[in-house]
This record gives sequence, C-alpha cells and structure tokens, in this order.
Amino acid sequence: MLGGMVLALLPGLPDVPLDPELALAFFLPPLLQLSAYRTDWRAFRSNIRAILLLALGAVIFTAFCIALVARWLLPELPWMAALALGAIVAPPDAVAASAVLQRLRLPRRVVAVLEGESLINDASALVLYKLAVAAALASGGIAAGDGVTSFLLLGLGGIAVGWAVGRAALWVLVRLKDIMLETTTGFLAAYASYLAGEALHVSGVMAVVTTGLLFGRAQHTVFTYSARLNAAAVWRFVEFILNSLVFLLIGLQLHNILGRLAGRGALELAGLALGIAATLILSRFLWVFPATWLPRRLPIVQRHDPMPPLGQTAVVAWAGMRGVVSLAAALALPEDFPGRDLIVFLAFTAILATLVVQGTTLEWVIRQLGVARPRHPDGVDPEEAEGRRLIAAAALAEIERRMEDPLEGAIAADLVHEFRDRAGHLQRTVTNQGAAAAERAARRRIRLAALDTARQQLFNHYSAGLLQEEGLVKLEQELDLEEIRIRQVLGDERTEAQKREDERRRQAVAPAE
Repeated sequence: MLGGMVLALLPGLPDVPLDPELALAFFLPPLLQLSAYRTDWRAFRSNIRAILLLALGAVIFTAFCIALVARWLLPELPWMAALALGAIVAPPDAVAASAVLQRLRLPRRVVAVLEGESLINDASALVLYKLAVAAALASGGIAAGDGVTSFLLLGLGGIAVGWAVGRAALWVLVRLKDIMLETTTGFLAAYASYLAGEALHVSGVMAVVTTGLLFGRAQHTVFTYSARLNAAAVWRFVEFILNSLVFLLIGLQLHNILGRLAGRGALELAGLALGIAATLILSRFLWVFPATWLPRRLPIVQRHDPMPPLGQTAVVAWAGMRGVVSLAAALALPEDFPGRDLIVFLAFTAILATLVVQGTTLEWVIRQLGVARPRHPDGVDPEEAEGRRLIAAAALAEIERRMEDPLEGAIAADLVHEFRDRAGHLQRTVTNQGAAAAERAARRRIRLAALDTARQQLFNHYSAGLLQEEGLVKLEQELDLEEIRIRQVLGDERTEAQKREDERRRQAVAPAE
C-alpha cells in the first residue's frame, strides 16, 4: 500500500494505461477461487445465516449508506455512480483479516463467519457493482424491480456456470499424472469459469467462487499429495504477487488522478475522504449489532443459536478492512464513467483508512476484549492431537498386521518399533500422561539437530565432488519435507540447530574475508 502511494506521488511518472475489463479479468479469478478453495464447507454451512446477514445484508446496507453520504457530500454525483462507489468499498477483504486472525486463536465460529463472509461478500458486492455501472451508463437507468431480478439471475446463472466448469476441470484433473499440469488446471479453471460467466452475461464472480468451492471439497479426495503440496506453494506466491501488483497499479493510476483532481483542493479532498471512510467503518457497526440481536428475538433461533458474547460481536464489527477486490473494482471503472477519478480516489483512501485504523488495531482489540481462545497447557490443540493419535494407531495396526505375512513379516518387524514409539508418544500427548510437553520439545530438538547435521554432511559430500547437483536437490528435498513434518507434529519453536543454520546461511552470502 505504501509502495503504491509513493508511486502516486513521484513527479514525472509515465502514464500507464490499464484496460478496465482486463483489471477484473486478470486479478479477480485466482484470488476469489483461492478464497473459496480455503473455505471450511462444514463450518460455512452451519453458520450460513450469520454469513448471509453479513455477506448480503451488510454489503447492501453499507453500499447504500456510502451512496447516501456520497450524494450528500457531492450533490453533482449521479445516484448510480454513488452506488457504484458504495459497492466498490462495501466488501471486507479476506487477506487483510487473515493476516491478523492467523496469529490468534479466535473462537472457531468467529473465524468461520468472517471467512465465509469474505467468500460471498465479494460476489454480492461485484454483482451490485456491475448493475450500478450499467445503470449509470444507461440513459434510462434501471428500475428497482428489474435490478433485484437481475441481481438474482446474475447470481444463480453464475453458480450454474461455475458448477459446470468445476466439474469439467475435476474430470480432467483426475486423468492427469503430472504435478505441473494439475496445478495449471486449477488456474485455467479459475479463468475459464470467470470468462465463461461473463460471456454468458451472468456473474463471473459467482462462477469462480462456485468452482473454488468444488475444488476445495475435492482437494482431500481427488488431488494427489504432490498436487496439494505443489499447488499450495504456487497459489501462495501468486496470491502475494497479485495483491501487491494491484496496490502498485492503483498508485500508478492515482498519479494522474491526483493531477486531474487538483482543482478541488487538498482540504476538500481530505474532507471527502474522511467522510466516506468514517461512514464505511460506522455502517458496519450499525448493521452487525442489530443483525446479531434481532434474529434471536425469535424463540426458535434463540434455542438453536444463543446470543454470542458481546466481545465476539465487536470483533466481527471491527474486522472490516478493505483490500484488493475493492481496488480491482475501482480500477475496472470505465474511463467515461461519471466521476471516475473522484470515485477511484475515495475508494483508495477508504481502503487506506480501514487498513490503518482497523488493520493495525484489530489484534489489540481482540486481546483487550479477551476473545482469543486460551492455548492448551501443553500447546497442542486437543482435536488435532486426537487426529494425530488416530493416524498413528491406524498405521501401527497395519504394520502389526503385516508382521504375520510370510514375505513382508521380517521387514514389518523392523518398522514396528518406530511406529509403536510414535503411537505411544501421541497417546501420552492426548491423555497428558507424563511430561508430554517436555518430551515433545526434546524430540523436536533431537530430530532437528539430526537433520541439521545430515544437511551439512550432504553438502560437504557434494562440495567434495562426490555427488551431482541433481542428487543433492532430491535428497535435500527429502530432508526439507521431514523437517516440515517434525515442525507440524512437534511444534515450531526455534532450536539451537536452527539458529546455527541461520548463521550458516548468513555466512554463505557474506563477502569472503
């Protein structure tokens, strides 16, 4: 964000034209599909009422609040243009919130609601955005009834297209035997569903979200282990690049926009930006608290879903940072759109305000309200520990069964000690027998130290010319995967071995003395 602001203020910066349709088509499909892919479908379904109240109700309410204030501050701005501004800044950003939420142990329902909201709110906001843009550019406008009908048809049509593309992509994916092709299929599915939806004049956003949900549900049964590992790394990198690129591009666009808005004066622009940003933050509170309280006046809702603690509701209301989807939508406004320059500027400043005000204080608010779940005394989540125990017990049972095999029995007997040790340790972790935390820390230190020594010996062997580069890379990858497994099972605390490894890396890049 700061990089984009610096670019916007650099004198003599060249004009970088950006096709509006390309902005949406390039940035949104992979980002939206990734958000849908990560969604916990079971948690999403069980919290669907709260999610829809935010993803549909809060988005529409916020959009109209912004439109009213924008019209009050700028009477010359057409109503549909003001509504387009509201639709642009209405949806909170999943990436901005997850950066904070991942560091804290929030109640699972709060996380499920916020993640579920961020999945659907982008789709609902962008459908409203497209309707507002079309109405602003149309000479006769669009009637309210026609707008509601179009909203529903665009959404339902997008879901149908996304389902068809997702099923076709999964049919292809299970027949591929190459990791790179499997990963590429995921990207192609994102763009195919979005472009197919747009070509059929339905919601490409809903289409790509639906495809992402299908992929997310299939990842545990259809994807191979190698495809899951490779895709996770690739998609994280692409997500980072696209998010960064959007902020940089908006800076390039703002450079010329600020020049064209110079006639308004800095004080007027600051007042407009402050008014829109304050409305954006306040409107979420005006929606979240009544939407949490009013449905529970019904006895049937109260019985099945009691009133959550006030602190949790406050965190949901405060977690309203805007981000990349709003920026991409602002960039995609047609060049001849009424008040385009001012709308893009106000969208950028509103996003900046939410990131600075809410983004930098969300963690503090969570801690002050005492919303975060306390950690288990041993530092291990009980559900995760039980899952690991089940895995180890199942693997041990299979090894012990094979000990009776006349051909494989001797080999299974050699392996059974390792699996019994692992199963015993996880059993003690679950039942908290003995010093489970101390034992886990000792295991981590010993195993990581052994891996560190193994890597050093491997590199010495390679440096002496006794191992080719291809063999070094293959064996090093095996050690890396083993370290990932150890850190996930036993924790991720820094060890003396890791500190020595960090020092070795620093020396490797330091100038030779």
